[in-house]
Amino acid sequence: MYNFTNDYNETAHPELLKVFCETANQKLTGYGFDEYCNNAKENIRKQLKSPNADIHFMPGGTITNLTVISHILKPYQAVIAADSGHVNVHETGAIEATGHKVLTATTTDGKLTPELIKPILTFHSDEHMVQPKLVYISNTTELGTIYTQQELKKLYQFCQKNDLYLYLDGARLAMALAAQENNITFPDLAKYTDVFYIGGTKVGAFAGETVIFNNTKLNKDFRFSMKQKGAILAKSWIVAVQMNALMQNNLYLTLGQHSNHMANKLKMIFEKAKLTFLAKPQSNQLFVNFPNKLAKKIQDHYVVDCLGQTDSQHTCLRFCTSWATKEEEINSFAKQFQKWL
Repeated sequence: MYNFTNDYNETAHPELLKVFCETANQKLTGYGFDEYCNNAKENIRKQLKSPNADIHFMPGGTITNLTVISHILKPYQAVIAADSGHVNVHETGAIEATGHKVLTATTTDGKLTPELIKPILTFHSDEHMVQPKLVYISNTTELGTIYTQQELKKLYQFCQKNDLYLYLDGARLAMALAAQENNITFPDLAKYTDVFYIGGTKVGAFAGETVIFNNTKLNKDFRFSMKQKGAILAKSWIVAVQMNALMQNNLYLTLGQHSNHMANKLKMIFEKAKLTFLAKPQSNQLFVNFPNKLAKKIQDHYVVDCLGQTDSQHTCLRFCTSWATKEEEINSFAKQFQKWL
């Protein structure tokens, strides 16, 4: 049974396993102070063209969001996110558990804009309510859409004008940067966010994400917050060697491009069948509206995520491809799918 449920069901890309194993018998300092961490940080700074970027290696996505957001905000401050945002829907109330409210804006494409944020700022106008302070976005979004450079820049400038911080969740950043319609670069991320992270888990890493503070007014004592939240790895080089390998020879974008390419093949199959999408397909996640009976057949034969019924006649299923998805998997699905039409 083929699995299209997510992009982190495989252990790791062979190149990352290789560099991982090369450290097996070495005695290292640990806690982020070894040569592997230092080398990875320097290489990432070069990619960003940002020599002063403050970089930290983290175990996974939720703990990264939790640690960064709770570190930046004061007790009475809140996060602004899309209603579909990961911090709002898929993190078991991790942000709220630290005492910070998540304020949401309804969006059909998963993206935030200044126009969607303005009413939240207007409504939260005095000390009787939480103070909006940090805008959370992800690229790709939870619906697989991507931000353009113009959208990101506009959002960042709006945040600066309104005394807000902009934080970008990059769990699927590889797929965003490798998307056909993308025009954002690594240096743009350093220029137009206060903090962001480069995701590894969903693009072939065994585990690990890399946090980058561009606004160095926010990173004071961040390692204390990391330790308190359980985010400092004694063996931090485990993440660093993988991230360093991903940054070499364009591997990061190559793997993201493959994920997108496999999703695009699925997209063409669904378009040929005259099916509609919940959101515009732009990366490795497809949200497809199927007639209920067809959705049931797919779920009986393939592992996919079900988002529920979009109306009485249709069910939305998510197909997610990865760096490891093989073309024969797509072809096999296409052959079976055609029989059901």
